[in-house]
Amino acid sequence: MSRRKVSPFSLSFLDIMFCGFGAVVLLVLILNHDTVKSREQIFTDLRAEAVRLEKEVLIGEKNLVEARNSLRATESEIVLMQGQAARVIDTTKELEIEIASMSNETLASREHINQLTTDLQSMDEVQKRLGAAIEADRDAGEKVREFKGEGDRQYLTGLKMGGKRILILVDASASMLDETIINIIRRRNLDETSRRSAPKWQRALKTTDWLVSNLPPNTKFQLYSFNTRANATTSGTDGAWLETSKRTDVDGAINALRQIAPEGGTSLYHAFSAAKSLSPPPDNILLITDGLPTQGRAKPVSTTVSADKRLDHFEKAAKVLNGKIPVNTILLPMEGDAWAAAAFWALAINSQGSFMTPSRDWP
Repeated sequence: MSRRKVSPFSLSFLDIMFCGFGAVVLLVLILNHDTVKSREQIFTDLRAEAVRLEKEVLIGEKNLVEARNSLRATESEIVLMQGQAARVIDTTKELEIEIASMSNETLASREHINQLTTDLQSMDEVQKRLGAAIEADRDAGEKVREFKGEGDRQYLTGLKMGGKRILILVDASASMLDETIINIIRRRNLDETSRRSAPKWQRALKTTDWLVSNLPPNTKFQLYSFNTRANATTSGTDGAWLETSKRTDVDGAINALRQIAPEGGTSLYHAFSAAKSLSPPPDNILLITDGLPTQGRAKPVSTTVSADKRLDHFEKAAKVLNGKIPVNTILLPMEGDAWAAAAFWALAINSQGSFMTPSRDWP
């Protein structure tokens, strides 16, 4: 048997070579799969990191914008605070100047006070020496108007002068010219100047002047004259109140009354109606008259009036006030009117007022 010749390129050698090459290829494939898988994992991680970094960049940009805005606001506040600080500094300087000035004024005031104290002590000594005269002057100064009477009596006992709104009603009818009927008839035909100078009317004027002069200070008052109608003596003040604190109101009312010349009949109804029409109404009435009224609301048809009719006119007039306002009556003398005193006394009682007939030497 012959022995076959061995060749390096025989089938067995090739098999071995191919097997080794396949093993290498298989190893390459295994290694490449792990590399690809590892690369994909790394890519995924990097992608997530990139997204996270992008978000952080966006948040950082937003925070940067807010920080810039906050910085601008802070800068504006700093500017405002610097301006306020400057104003505070200026104000402080001004206050320091004022304090210095006030300190100087305080020193001057103390010196002035010391001087005033010395002057007051001197005045006190003078006042003690002139005590009686000063007391008299002070009493006169409390009066609304100065009044000096010619008689011996300068006061009325029991007359209620109080109130916040005082109305003085003065009878200016023809009966105020005299105390007797004959002289009244004679005087009522005289001229105005003669009627104004009639003694009884002059007494009524002085009585009114005394009442006005002794009104409480800082009160309201009004002065009405009445005969067949009633009007304020000061023109244009009907229905309004005057001030006792105003000398022009006081003197004006008295001077206007002096220009009236008594005439006509007497209507107490119109006098009380005028009192009720004042707004606000009076809380005290001072009435100066000499007897019962001769007519009521309307002009009488007859030229004569009986005593009963005069009393009836009086009662109807009193009903106008209905006893709600105190009436203080000063009744001057008049002959032939016996019921007048009793009627006005009853009015004073019912209205919580007063009634008096002063002596002939008053005021």
